[in-house]
Amino acid sequence: MKEKVYVLDTNIILQNLQNLYKISDNKTNHIVIPETVLLELEDKKKLTNELGFYSREFARLLAKMKIKELDYKTGFKVVKLYDDDININIISKDRYDTSIEQIHISESNDKRIIEVASIAQEYFKGCQTIFLSLDVYARTFALFKGIKTETLHDDKSTVPKFNFLKSLKLDSSLFNSLENKDIKLVDDNYEIENFSYSFESDDGNIEYATIVNGKIDILKESDFKTLNIKPVNLKQKLFCKAILSNMFDLLVVDAKAGSGKTLMSIISAMRLIDLGLYDKIVYVRNSIESLDKGAEVGFLSGNDEKFRIYNMALYDTLEFIAKKHLKKSENRENLESISSKVEELQTKYCIETLWPGEARGRTLSASIVIMDEWQNSSEKTTQLILSRLDESCMAIVIGSNRQIDNLYLNKYNNGLTTLLKQTSQTHSELKMFAIELEKAVRGKFAEFTERIFENKNQ
Repeated sequence: MKEKVYVLDTNIILQNLQNLYKISDNKTNHIVIPETVLLELEDKKKLTNELGFYSREFARLLAKMKIKELDYKTGFKVVKLYDDDININIISKDRYDTSIEQIHISESNDKRIIEVASIAQEYFKGCQTIFLSLDVYARTFALFKGIKTETLHDDKSTVPKFNFLKSLKLDSSLFNSLENKDIKLVDDNYEIENFSYSFESDDGNIEYATIVNGKIDILKESDFKTLNIKPVNLKQKLFCKAILSNMFDLLVVDAKAGSGKTLMSIISAMRLIDLGLYDKIVYVRNSIESLDKGAEVGFLSGNDEKFRIYNMALYDTLEFIAKKHLKKSENRENLESISSKVEELQTKYCIETLWPGEARGRTLSASIVIMDEWQNSSEKTTQLILSRLDESCMAIVIGSNRQIDNLYLNKYNNGLTTLLKQTSQTHSELKMFAIELEKAVRGKFAEFTERIFENKNQ
């Protein structure tokens, strides 16, 4: 079998530095880093977000490596570095065929990286040269030059089908004794990921329940009587019941747009604070805005004007709740009244927002931490945020694998999917709950777009 030479695009390093060690495979493969990749990483070193973190980590890796050889060839140079685990070849051309166009700098950089891949193909003659990138356009440029391309193999991993809400047929005689019964006595095929149940009988009896510590907890309308805004469909009710029970440490929700995931999280969290079980709500949103703007925005207090600009999803939710709180005698359309009520809610429930890049060094206590848009977060960011929480916290992770905006992630390797996969087993450290919210409650426009755009190929 031919030795392999992997020429890496910048996004491979920024996705996860551990990729280098997997690709190296105990030094059985050659790794080539084009000079242009170093320049792109240098640009990102000062960022306080995850991209900056991996850029700095790569710089630290290079600093620890030893120089094996400096190979000067006609038209290019090769710096060969090594340590105990990996060999890296950095290649620089003396003169590039592609000129830098500021308005198309990304494309110009891609083409310069491909030029180095062509050199690597000649330099490592007899080996199979592969250009590795998450970017399909960059891979296409490489194909034009006759270079074999691949993306990360985690793109091809499977996302299991989850059965968070299980339907089960039962005899009518069992319904009166379901409450607090061991689920394994009712369902011989119970699995850890069956967090909720729909029990039905042939004669029309039906009950819904969550499973708490292996026991059946029947869903009742009285569960939500203290909520100012009530859940409107079954899955919303099961989600709210799980939060309000305060029996789960980590709740994970994969939900369609307009399904009410943020609203249900906030109103349930507010109720737990009213009961004195927690002190505050910390809202963490990882989106394209946070990747691009995190360094500028930093930590935001609840009443900061920037809070509204970069956290409109949360602000819209608070505005909706504020309108519900306003008495009929007050003008619910009066902007000053609404704004005043929103500020009151932020103060009463100590609502803070936190950018992932600002979490290092912090410890969160007695907090309900809502991690929104988590399909745009990597495993590293997920670890960063969750490791900030002490034992007095609850974490609610919400997102949608239908709306991934992060160039470096896909539905197979993001933080939301990783946590969803963890629901198939028990964990000694904490108790998990998960559910999928599928029904749009935002209204006719959300339902229309779902029917037209999401279902058109089905």
